[in-house]
Amino acid sequence: MWRYFVPAAAFVVLGGLLAFALVRIDAGKLDVHEIKSPLIGRTAPPFLLPSVIDPSKQLDSHSLAGQAYVVNIWGTWCAACRDEHEALLEIARSKQVPLIGIDWRDERALAMSYLAQLGNPYREVVSDSDGRVAIDWGVYGAPETFLVSPAGVVLYKHIGAMTDKVWRDEFLPRLPGPKS
Repeated sequence: MWRYFVPAAAFVVLGGLLAFALVRIDAGKLDVHEIKSPLIGRTAPPFLLPSVIDPSKQLDSHSLAGQAYVVNIWGTWCAACRDEHEALLEIARSKQVPLIGIDWRDERALAMSYLAQLGNPYREVVSDSDGRVAIDWGVYGAPETFLVSPAGVVLYKHIGAMTDKVWRDEFLPRLPGPKS
């Protein structure tokens, strides 16, 4: 009798938890953007990655020390990355902070074509073809965008496509120096 009761009870409990989560999502009370990163307030993970534009060159994250910067994890295979691209171009045009693009689990040729077609918003764009750097940054999926302080501390993480509103409401207030 118990061997049937325990699996049935577990099924009911799991079903209840799933139903609760679905109701919260439907009611707008659960938001993927609310997932807090354990990196907030900690030193940004270091990386040394090859340039997408010129693979004979590498970007060492230590060269970014002393300035605030934004890291955008993206991929050509990512529909939301294409959706956010115009916002990234606008941010780059504002010259408020350098954008560092990390092309995640992608082919260099596809990334080059993508940037040639849509424009390159990044001061530096590097390739994380095996995804190890994204793991260090705690990336769940693309796009994800991080704000890093001049001291190299992660100040903010946004999951999902960057928008003008997200930039204005979440990133700009956290940038050091004058705002515009």
